[in-house]
Amino acid sequence: MNRVTSISLELGCCQSRPQPPLPTTGRSPCENPRVGGEVHTGNEQIGPEPSAPPGQPNEVDSRPDARFSFANERTFLAWIRTALALVVAGLAITQLLPPFRDIPGGRRIVGVPLILLGATLAFTSYRKWAGNERALRLGRPIPYSRLPRILAVVITVAAVVAVVFVLLSHEPRL
Repeated sequence: MNRVTSISLELGCCQSRPQPPLPTTGRSPCENPRVGGEVHTGNEQIGPEPSAPPGQPNEVDSRPDARFSFANERTFLAWIRTALALVVAGLAITQLLPPFRDIPGGRRIVGVPLILLGATLAFTSYRKWAGNERALRLGRPIPYSRLPRILAVVITVAAVVAVVFVLLSHEPRL
């Protein structure tokens, strides 16, 4: 059983409902996980992976299942949308928000880290996408990501600082 079929069966994607046969092979998508590729019957032996020069993709399994590649791309695009939202939020805070009373530079203290996080996230998400794509092509596990933790920490800190600034700069009531 190859790795993609094994993952499909572990996730149960092909067990929940019958799959229609593919027009060219007459097999279900679980038996033929590659779009336009060779047919896998599950009897193949997985041997040691040949090594490729550093930075070069290994040609052994160079076409991953399109579903996984598209999922990787959708995840990348979600990170890019998040990065864009962080940059726009940081710009809006620094340029459009009224100044915090008695806190000079308060808008920049809240907005600039969001802009920097957005820029870092955009760059890092591309590297993460490329690493995931490489792992898919080589049949290796997807590398661990620290992005969600970093994103959560920076946004939490920015929110706490913003709340403190708002509470400290309250308008006196008449």
